[in-house]
Amino acid sequence: MNHQNEQEGFVVWMTGLSGAGKTTIAHVLVDELKARGLKVERLDGDVVRQSLTRDLGFSKEDRDKNIERVTFVAKLLSRNGVACICSFISPYQAVRDQVRAETTNFIEVFVDAPLDVVVQRDVKGMYKKAIAGEIENFTGISDPFEPPVNPDIHVHTDRETVQESADIILKYLEKRGLIPVAAAA
Repeated sequence: MNHQNEQEGFVVWMTGLSGAGKTTIAHVLVDELKARGLKVERLDGDVVRQSLTRDLGFSKEDRDKNIERVTFVAKLLSRNGVACICSFISPYQAVRDQVRAETTNFIEVFVDAPLDVVVQRDVKGMYKKAIAGEIENFTGISDPFEPPVNPDIHVHTDRETVQESADIILKYLEKRGLIPVAAAA
């Protein structure tokens, strides 16, 4: 950290299939970072699509545009000392690399869960519809998901609890000096 109380901004970018656990982990991270006195914002695919990008669909071009707009917001926040917790499927490596290039202290987190597990977890029935051909351009079914080639952090939500996955991310942020180390309980 630069000055005594000045927070350095960063972007925790969680990528993974729908249902892998990105949003759930994001909520835990936000609570923990706020408890440590940090300025933090959460950018989430579903939330962003209700406001900032509601005009966009799910074609590759629209997905790229969606991430482009989110990147702009994350860039402004991170360069102004805000911790940005982002959860987006963001299926394309080239797009994630672009986000890394444009934001401050970008950390790519692969929130990984096998397809059969996310299909099981699917409360909205989206995978079922996609498998039946009722939803076009569905990531992991009719559209590709490019797993991160070299993520900064790789969590496995099929074998870790939400808290364990969040703790892996927090430890990484502590080690990088981006957040204060948690006081021992």
